[in-house]
Amino acid sequence: MELFLFIGNIPVIILENIQIIVYSKMDSKLSIEARRFKKVREEQHHTQQSFAEILEIGATTADIERGKTKLSGKVVMELLRQFNINPLWLFGKSFTQYVDVNGGNVSPKVIALDSEDKERILLVNQKAAAGYPQNIHDVSWYETLPAFNIPLPQYRNATYRGFQVEGDSMLPNIRPNEWVLGKAVPSVAEASDSKIYIVVLNDSVLVKKLQKVANAPEKVRLISLNPEYIPLEVPVKNIQELWMVNSKLSFGLDEPSESTLLRQLQQSMEELKGQISNLNT
Repeated sequence: MELFLFIGNIPVIILENIQIIVYSKMDSKLSIEARRFKKVREEQHHTQQSFAEILEIGATTADIERGKTKLSGKVVMELLRQFNINPLWLFGKSFTQYVDVNGGNVSPKVIALDSEDKERILLVNQKAAAGYPQNIHDVSWYETLPAFNIPLPQYRNATYRGFQVEGDSMLPNIRPNEWVLGKAVPSVAEASDSKIYIVVLNDSVLVKKLQKVANAPEKVRLISLNPEYIPLEVPVKNIQELWMVNSKLSFGLDEPSESTLLRQLQQSMEELKGQISNLNT
């Protein structure tokens, strides 16, 4: 299984395998990327030690700022992901320092391909879903997930992913522990109102009905089918991925519940009362 990582439409995984070295005419001995890296650190009010810690690159950023260590693809990716730093600006090829990597773009960050370059469906169970938001860019983490193909026309020409549902917020349509299969949505703007989606936030994975908020494109409302749960409003920028639910996997068929039988009985009684009323008239 081959995995590719994306941030927006940029194949960021390539940045980890090659060094990007761009030099410009400089007035000092330091490269422009070293000076701009230091500028970002100072603007974010970090010490060399604390900045290295959040970027996960060692004990200090001193060697990068002195030009002894060049910026790796991982550092460039983290600056983009955490601080919206434009890689082109970092290397002196743009005047725009910040870019909006969210921007309603909620396409998959990693996709899986088989040996014939056909996309596979990754399955995320409840335990894996708890760590999904934190590992959403980690290619090695996806390798631990099971993957399979469905040879049906409904699952062609698109990216699909399966998630196991936790909790009863989507009763009666979706029961706890069932699996839902979602089709990748490239942007929130393309999401259909009042459809059910798998919503990957910064800290959780939810299965909800999505509703756009009038005159507020910067946020959406997430609605449970179970009336015991109140709707949630979340900023679009907090949505990492969006998958439109188009099918589910259910194991085992239950007999009609007592409440269902009661409703059926009540309906039959009402129909009978109506027929009697018609006879009397």
